[in-house]
Amino acid sequence: MKAMVLAAGVGRRLQPLTDTVPKPLLAVGGRPLIEIVLRRLAAAGVDRVIVNVFHHAEQMERTLGRWSHPGLRVEISREEELLGTGGGLKKAASFLAGREPFFLHNADVVSGVDLGRLYAAHGRSHALATLSVRRRPGARQLLFNEQGFLSGWENAATGERIVAGAAGDPAGSPFGFDGIQVVSPDIFALLSEEGAFSLTRAYLRLAAAGERIVAFDAGHYFWADAGTEAKLEAIRQHVAAHGWPQ
Repeated sequence: MKAMVLAAGVGRRLQPLTDTVPKPLLAVGGRPLIEIVLRRLAAAGVDRVIVNVFHHAEQMERTLGRWSHPGLRVEISREEELLGTGGGLKKAASFLAGREPFFLHNADVVSGVDLGRLYAAHGRSHALATLSVRRRPGARQLLFNEQGFLSGWENAATGERIVAGAAGDPAGSPFGFDGIQVVSPDIFALLSEEGAFSLTRAYLRLAAAGERIVAFDAGHYFWADAGTEAKLEAIRQHVAAHGWPQ
């Protein structure tokens, strides 16, 4: 089983911490964030993973080159310019191509989401992608219709809304995206975008064309992202008090 970890971001909201250290190497419970993600993927059955790097790429490459885990092979996709979630995924197409779906996981997420159940749900859905989501506050939300299919996106802070369902369909209910998903390799034949682009925007285009992008409601599992210094510290305190999420 294959996976990709998205780890190329600059981490501006974590400055000045990320001025000298890339966000995926910031530690929780004595482990870099990237190691936490890789361990969880390995426990879910992943044996090959590719990690995209850009910000402080040399540090990332040195760390990943030294790190080892039984049965897990780690490769690196180095970006000379930041390609975004969609462009980064497309650059790794040759590694991820094949017949089996793969995990796509943000490097700054610590969670107890059951990756095995997520993968199984994707297999049952016959979808192009299955996204781990939950109801939570946030300006930017994905919208899913009653069947659990992606039907739009909205930014409550700006009022921007994109409806991706059929003409006249309601946009659907809002969910926050966990940054964890399972994707079919069929995606690569459908990504017409070039250069740097958002995978979410590509999903909205594909959903409007009738492709199935489905929700996996993971609201009962622990989840947190280390997007800011306050959020990172909250994760550290949670792990110190309760141990690693199961």
